[in-house]
Amino acid sequence: MEIVIARRFRGPAGSANGGYACGRLAAFVDGPAEVTLRLPPPLERPLRVEREGERLLLLDGDALVAEARPFEVEVEPPEPPPFDEARAAELPSGDLESPFPECFVCGHEREDGLRIFPGAWNDGVAATWTPSAELCAPELVWSALDCPGAYAAGAVGRGEPVLGRLAARVESLPRPGERCVVIGWPLGEDGRKLFPGTALFGEDRRLLGVARATWILPRT
Repeated sequence: MEIVIARRFRGPAGSANGGYACGRLAAFVDGPAEVTLRLPPPLERPLRVEREGERLLLLDGDALVAEARPFEVEVEPPEPPPFDEARAAELPSGDLESPFPECFVCGHEREDGLRIFPGAWNDGVAATWTPSAELCAPELVWSALDCPGAYAAGAVGRGEPVLGRLAARVESLPRPGERCVVIGWPLGEDGRKLFPGTALFGEDRRLLGVARATWILPRT
């Protein structure tokens, strides 16, 4: 089995958005999954997927890029704000100081991205997302659950943090044009590791997906 991650789905300029890459590998797991990233996922070349017991390995030649396993995501999200309240909280033009302005999920320079721009809400962050038909896919739910966690955990503005692990459960897919709300909240930290929760809701507060992440700050 092989996958190729198109350059459109980049996070940093030279590698894939972490949530999208995790979602692509998680597609080979039956049910909720935890994906650990070992290397920045390369773009525009075949990556091999191999099964090793319950684990799925994503390989670039002999190099281990990521591994996935079945995982019960036991995260209870708080109640989301209404769509209009989330829109009022989000950054209207995105994070203009982001080190990743081309990120498929949160990059302010991407007209073809998700354009999810988390802003402060309660003890975490909130933003909106109204997906087109082409974006109503499981790996795009994983993507939407990615970057808001970095903002919720306080990783943004502290160098170039990287996603180390993402465990997610996709309950349902958004409908084309559905007015969705994504939230993130902090779950603690341990040294350079920061732990946020994220959740994506459709209209009528319908839970679409929930996740717990590990973000890693650069060494100082």
